[in-house]
Parts: sequence; C-alpha cells; structure tokens
Amino acid sequence: MAVELEAKQIGIEPPVASGSEPALPATSAEKANMIIHYYRGEIGRMTSWRDRIDRTSNWSMTVVAGLLSVSLSTPTSHHGVILFAMLLISVFLMIEARRYRFFDVYRARVRQLERHYFAQALCPRPELNTNWAEVIADSLRKPVFLIEYHEALFRRIRRNYGWMYVILLLAWTLKISSPKLQPNELPVEFVTSFGQVVANAHLGPIHGMVILAAVGLFYLALLIAVLYRDPEDGELAHGDVHV
Repeated sequence: MAVELEAKQIGIEPPVASGSEPALPATSAEKANMIIHYYRGEIGRMTSWRDRIDRTSNWSMTVVAGLLSVSLSTPTSHHGVILFAMLLISVFLMIEARRYRFFDVYRARVRQLERHYFAQALCPRPELNTNWAEVIADSLRKPVFLIEYHEALFRRIRRNYGWMYVILLLAWTLKISSPKLQPNELPVEFVTSFGQVVANAHLGPIHGMVILAAVGLFYLALLIAVLYRDPEDGELAHGDVHV
C-alpha cells in the first residue's frame, strides 16, 4: 500500500504483480536497495570462484615443492619425477583456466557496477558507456564467457604458473646435467658432452633426444603464452588491479 501511494504521488502507475510474479522496484529507493543487494550477491559469487582459483594454485605449489624435494634429495631419484610434476601442474592449470572463465564473468559484472554506478554516485564524471545496465541485464539473461579458454590459460601462466614451470625446468636441467645427482656416476661436477645429457634424459624405453625435444617444444609454447598479450578491451583496460 505504501509503495502504491508513493508511486501515485510522483505521477507513475504502481507496479502490478501478475499471478505469483514478484513486483518490480518502482521508486529510486527500491532500485538502489535492489542494486546494493545484487552487488553483494555478485561479490559473493566472485569471491567463491576466486577461492577456487587460489586452491588450484596452492595445490600446484604444494606438488612442485613436494616432488622437487623427492627428486633432488637423493641421487637415486629419477629425473622423470620432475617431468611428472610438470604434467601434474599442467592438469591443475587446465582446471584453473576453466574456473577463471567463470570468475571473469562475475568480476566483469561487479566492475560494471563499481565503475558506472558506485563511482558515479561518489563523484559523477562523464562516461562513454551509458548502457552499462543493459550490459549487465544481457549477461543475466544469457550468461556467456567473456574470454576464450586459451586466453584464460595464458593469463594464469603469466600470473602464477610460469614461475613454477621455470623452477621445474631449472631443477630438471640440474638433474640431467649433474652426475652427482645421478646414481653410479663418476664424481665430476657437470656433464662434458651433449651425448651425456641425452643419455641422462632417457625415460624408460623413450630415447633421451625425444624427451629433450618434447620438453623444448613444451617450453616454447609456454614462452609464446607469456609473450601473448590480450587485446586492450574489457575491464582489464581500466586499472592495473586484476587477477
């Protein structure tokens, strides 16, 4: 009754609920209250997906630390342990990239509200994007991913996983190039020929040259991912504080 009276006083028709449909907000106060509660909900979903992203990163760092300690603590440990660590964190990376695409959807909605509503309420400025509410409404009606899967992979490699891969590469290089880290080897500091490196890189029935080529191609792909830059659009073009 209070809503209908207030709507009549300002010269608009009060909202009419058809059937069991909830009434839409009619006044500016109701709309502001709705936006505040919606903002809290989006913050909660964004935080939830951010927590899932951090979990896979933490698992990856735990795997790297654990398998490195196993591989480098004794000369009887095979260098394949480090290759297995590379494989495991690659699985975590693929899982995290998928989670990041979900996180990016909710983060974009939150940033739309922060930039075009709350920032304008605190200090109004002319904005180029005047249809920000329509963008959020379209996303709510038909949620779609805002970045491709490979872009999410590249972004997570640049943020976290690139450093883990570098550490594993250094440990693997030390393992196959230092006879003191190989069982039953002569007490010399480093290998003296490329043939010895190839021999140390053998992995079961797989020739060492194949292993070296596979690792080289893998890290070449990682280098391309690190050097790749996203197009300057979306929320990443506004500020440096992003995941």
